[in-house]
Amino acid sequence: MVAEKKATIVNIPIEKIRPNPYQPRKTFDEVALQELAESIQKNGVFQPIIVRPSSVLGYELIAGERRFRASKLAKQATIPAIVRQFNEDEMVEIAILENLQREDLSPLEEAQAYEKLMKQLQLNQTQLAEHLGKSRPYIANYLRLLGLPQATKKLLQTGELSMAQARTLLSLQDKDKVNALAQKTVNEGLTVRNLTGLVEQLNGQKNKVNKRKKVRDIAEPYYRQSEQLLGEKFGTKVTVNSSKKSGKGKIEIDYFSVADFNRILDVLHINLD
Repeated sequence: MVAEKKATIVNIPIEKIRPNPYQPRKTFDEVALQELAESIQKNGVFQPIIVRPSSVLGYELIAGERRFRASKLAKQATIPAIVRQFNEDEMVEIAILENLQREDLSPLEEAQAYEKLMKQLQLNQTQLAEHLGKSRPYIANYLRLLGLPQATKKLLQTGELSMAQARTLLSLQDKDKVNALAQKTVNEGLTVRNLTGLVEQLNGQKNKVNKRKKVRDIAEPYYRQSEQLLGEKFGTKVTVNSSKKSGKGKIEIDYFSVADFNRILDVLHINLD
């Protein structure tokens, strides 16, 4: 983890700030940037960006890419900044962690951020999960998205395809059919449940004649997909155990510490005070 540094807040000429060369985020919402620029014109920048002295010219941006870009759009001469000393490894980590904290980060961008952190910090999935306070399955599920073909990744990046749909497509055995099925999912508005059935058919699974078995075959992958969605919601492993006869069952949510238990309660909006 990046150590705390002494900081000084100053107004720095925007022309003396270089973009962060390690910025993992490549796509920015132009409409949102323009709205932020208009706000900055009226009210200024409330939260300083973070920079470090540059050995080349002026300063290098570490965190605050959107504020920096919007300030340039607003034609601001200066911007408030916190000046800190960071080495190259710390610059990369901070840039990635800042992006991970953004609410509008796409699943693919989040997966790419985890991959970069693993490489930069030389961590495996378990170590990265501990570093970020998440479960290993949570990290693994995002990293699997990087195995999708490029056209499907684009649909995921633009939000046309959900993470649950993308993960269902990963189970398709014939990888040459993934892009076509992804586009079909978008065009026809297929639900995850519908998509799961199509994937099973393409994987060569035969339909059962017995009606009860049909219901069971459809329900089982539905429960497994529900486990994945709940796991993403709570950031931990979730197990759904169901009875095929009665339809009853239970949901088990794993936690790894008291702090993790309290975090899950917060997700559920449960206050025991």
